[in-house]
Amino acid sequence: MSNKETSAPTHFIRQIIERDLAAGKNDGKIHTRFPPEPNGYLHIGHAKSICLNFGLAKDYAGGQCNLRFDDTNPHKENEDYVNAIKEDVKWLGFDWEDRLYYASDYFEKLYGYAVELIKAGKAYVCDLNAEQTREYRGTLTDPGRESPYRNRSVEENLDLFARIRAGEFEDGSRVLRAKIDMASPNMNMRDPTLYRIRHGVIHHQTGEAWCIYPMYDFTHPISDALEGITHSLCTLEFEDHRPLYDWILDNITIDCHPQQIEFSRLNLEYTVMSKRKLTQLVDEGLMTGWDDPRMPTIAGLRRRGYTPKSIRTFCERIGVTKSANSVEMGMLEACIREDLDQHARRALAVLDPLKVVIENYPEEKVEMLDAPYHPKDESMGSRQLAFTREIYIDRADFREEANKKYKRMVTGGEVRLRNAYVIKCEQVIKDDDGEIIELRCSYDPETLGANPVGRKVRGVIHWASASQGVPAEVRIYDRLFNHPAPDSDKSVESFLQHINPDSLRTVQAIVEPSLRQAEVGEQFQFEREGYFCVDQESSHDKVIFNRTVTLRDTWAKIEGEGS
Repeated sequence: MSNKETSAPTHFIRQIIERDLAAGKNDGKIHTRFPPEPNGYLHIGHAKSICLNFGLAKDYAGGQCNLRFDDTNPHKENEDYVNAIKEDVKWLGFDWEDRLYYASDYFEKLYGYAVELIKAGKAYVCDLNAEQTREYRGTLTDPGRESPYRNRSVEENLDLFARIRAGEFEDGSRVLRAKIDMASPNMNMRDPTLYRIRHGVIHHQTGEAWCIYPMYDFTHPISDALEGITHSLCTLEFEDHRPLYDWILDNITIDCHPQQIEFSRLNLEYTVMSKRKLTQLVDEGLMTGWDDPRMPTIAGLRRRGYTPKSIRTFCERIGVTKSANSVEMGMLEACIREDLDQHARRALAVLDPLKVVIENYPEEKVEMLDAPYHPKDESMGSRQLAFTREIYIDRADFREEANKKYKRMVTGGEVRLRNAYVIKCEQVIKDDDGEIIELRCSYDPETLGANPVGRKVRGVIHWASASQGVPAEVRIYDRLFNHPAPDSDKSVESFLQHINPDSLRTVQAIVEPSLRQAEVGEQFQFEREGYFCVDQESSHDKVIFNRTVTLRDTWAKIEGEGS
C-alpha cells in the first residue's frame, strides 16, 4: 500500500508505481537506487535524480533506495569522489542507511555471468581494435558487419577470456562482446562490448585484483537485479540502451528483472552539466576547484550558500517529464530567495564604503542600538549595532543632485539610517581629482525610532560604524556564463568563450560587528544588498562572505532588454 504524501506532486513515474502497487507487482514494494560514477563531484542535475529516487522510496510504505557507486572505470575514479558524493547525498537530506553498494562488489558475479553468456554462445572475445570496431559497427543508415572473430568456438572464447583475466594480453588488444545483431537499427545492439582490459590502475575498492573491467551497460542491469531494484530510473539518453538492459537480464540466470524508466535530464541555463566540461573548468584552473561557488556542483552551491531545502524545492518544481527542456536559472534563484527570506538573519554591510562624518554627534561616543535579526520573526531575537560619529554608507546611496524619484541621500537632503537616526548631508568633500571622499552630515537626535516632525525623509539606507565595523572580503558571484546555453552554441569553437568575465568580483566591505562571530556556512541577508554566507576560508582575522543571490532577479531585466 502507498503512504505517499498528499502534497507530493504526481508525475508519470509515480503513476507507473501506483499502477504496479495496485497490481501487486514486486510484492507491493518499491526499491530504487542512485548509481553515480565516482569520477567527479555531483551537480544540480544529479540532485534531481537523488531527490527522485530517494524521495519516491521515502513516499511509499516499505520503500528503499540504495546508494551504489558505478565504479567500473578506475582510471577516472577515486575515493575522494566517493566521499564527496556521500557528503552531498547526506547534505541534501537523504540517507541510504545500510544500503551502500559498489558495482565492484559484484565483479566476481559479473565475471561469472559473462562466462555464462560465452557458454550459451551469446558472447565472444574480439580482437578488433577500437577503430576497426567502429568501422565494422556501421552507421545509422548502414548495417554493421560481423567481426571475423564472432564465430570462435565456445571453448576458444572461454580460454581467451580466462587468459584475459589472468593478464596475458595488453590493453586494447581484446574485448568481450555480446553476440546480438549487427544489423539492428539500434546501434547499442550491434554486438556491444561487455569487458575491456585495463592494466596499471589501482581500483579504490579492489586494488590490483582485476585487470579487466565490465562496461556500464553490462554492469548496470545485473547490479540492479542483484539488489532487487524494482524501478530503475535513468535519464533519457539511456532510452536507446533499454533493449540491451533487457537483453542482458533475459539471457542470464537471474531471478529479478527491474523495469527501466527514463525521464528528462535537467538542463539549467547559464551553466553546463557535462561532467567532462566541468572537469575541464577545474583542470584548466578556470575554477578554484569542484566547490567553486560558481560551479553547478552541489558542493559549489553549498559553499555559495544554497540550502538543502532550496534545492529540494527546485527539483520538486521543475517536475519529472519525458520532455527535454531548459530550466531558467531564475527558478533556482527564486527557491533560495524564498528559503533565506524566511530563515536568514538580517545584517548591515557596506560593500562600497563612503565615509560620513556626523559633525554634531559626540566624537568619543559609541551608542549601542537594538536591531531585530528578522523583521517578521521575533523568535530570532536581536543584536546590537554600534553607532558612532563616523560611519560608512554605500557610495551608490549618494548623489550630489537627483530628482524627487531618487530615494537616497543627496546634498542638503535627509535620509534615515536603518535602525538608527535621520541624517542630513551638509557638505561634500572631494579630492584633487574631483572624487568624493567624504560627506559631512548632521543628525537629528529626536529621530531614533521616530519620524521627524514637519518634514519628509527621502528613504532608508544601510550603514556601518567606521571604528566599530569589521573589514570583510566579500565575493560577488554571478552566473558562470553569459550565454543561456553555452555548450550548444555552434557559432563558437568552445563553450569556454562564453564564460562571464564578471562571474566573480571581490570587494573590501565594512560589516556590522556581530558578523565577526559568524560561523562558516552561516547565512545572512545583507539589507538592501542580497543574501550572503560565510565562506569556508573565513576566519576571525579575515572575514569572508560569498554572495548567494541578489534580492531580486537582476538578469530578468537584462534578458528582457535583449529579447
